[in-house]
Amino acid sequence: RRPGEDGPDNAGTGRRALMKDFRVTPIRNGTVIDHIDCGQALKVLRIIGITDSVRSTVSVLLHVPSKKDGWKDVIKVEDRELDSKEVDKISLIAPKATINIIRDFNVAEKFTVKLPDVAKGIVRCGNPNCITNMNEPVETEFIVESKKPIVLRCLYCDRIQEDVAERLV
Repeated sequence: RRPGEDGPDNAGTGRRALMKDFRVTPIRNGTVIDHIDCGQALKVLRIIGITDSVRSTVSVLLHVPSKKDGWKDVIKVEDRELDSKEVDKISLIAPKATINIIRDFNVAEKFTVKLPDVAKGIVRCGNPNCITNMNEPVETEFIVESKKPIVLRCLYCDRIQEDVAERLV
C-alpha cells in the first residue's frame, strides 16, 4: 500500500483514517435539487427556507463529481415540494439545476429549471430611490437582460442588477 491511500492523517497521529464510500439514503417523499452550480447549494438552502429548525431530513452534497459539468452540488429535502417562486429563484442562481419530485421512493416528476423572461416579486432592487423601495404597494419586476451571466434590469428605474443572489427576496 502506498502512504495516504486510505485517506487523510487521523488527527495528527500518523495513522490514516479509513475512507469508505458514503452514500446518501433515498428519500420516500420530497425533492432532490440536482446539478446546482458548484458552490451555490447554501444559497439554494436559504431560498427554500431551510434553517436549523427544520423537522425533516436534509442532505447537502457539495463539490460532487458530475459527468455533465465537472462538479456540482446536490440537495435532498424530505417531505417538501417547492413552489413556483422558489423554483424561479433557484433558476436565477443555478440555471442548470434539475428538480426531482420524489413520491414513494420514485421520481414522480423531473424538470430543469427555466430562467423566466421577467422576474416578478422575487428580487429586490438595489436602487434605494426605486419606487419598489418606497413602501408603495408595487411588486418588484425585472427584465432578464442576459442569461449568461445573469443580468436583470428593474422595470421601474432601469437599474441593472448583476449580483442577483444577494438581492433575492
